[in-house]
Amino acid sequence: MKLYSYFRSSAAYRARIALNLKGLSYEMTAVHLTKDGGHNRRPDYRAINPQMKLPALALSGGEVLIQSMAIIAYLDEVYPEPPLLPAEALERAKVRAIAQIIACDIHPLNNVAPLRYLKNVLGHSQDEIDTWYRHWVTEGFEAIEALIDPAPYTCGSQVTLADICLVPQVFNARRLKVPLDKFPKIVAADAACAKIAAFDKARPENQPDAE
Repeated sequence: MKLYSYFRSSAAYRARIALNLKGLSYEMTAVHLTKDGGHNRRPDYRAINPQMKLPALALSGGEVLIQSMAIIAYLDEVYPEPPLLPAEALERAKVRAIAQIIACDIHPLNNVAPLRYLKNVLGHSQDEIDTWYRHWVTEGFEAIEALIDPAPYTCGSQVTLADICLVPQVFNARRLKVPLDKFPKIVAADAACAKIAAFDKARPENQPDAE
């Protein structure tokens, strides 16, 4: 397998965690999201992923998967151990809800493309853009903090899809100086995940393209 990734991409970070948790080996190809207007917009990458976003996962048979949540679902179906969703339906719904708060509500508003649009098209200052970023993270984290009860992970004693989504978002929150004092349960779950080799290996600073 080949993973098209960028060290600071939250979505690629999720895919790296999932691949590591499943114990799968993969080749990584770096696609820089900011240099020269974004190498993801070059024709060679567009031929791989028409959406021109990261990650993309090229399988050994030649198929290419896009969208981190679809990639993770595929990995969990094809490589079921360890499972990334609980066995019980209500618990699965809770895990998916937390994951979707991050992947569907927080992340799309704070991704590279909308932030670049705010700056280059709408003319907002960097301070205004940073305020925008922190607002949406804080709003999402307030909901997540109310939903989780680390034991020690986001949804109990086993790592789940919720943790895979939460850890990259916490990393970005810290990078953009979002105050986390109000979110002790989120911080605790993130700290528990940090002790797991699969999460540590996936960290942005541990990637070959880290700057």
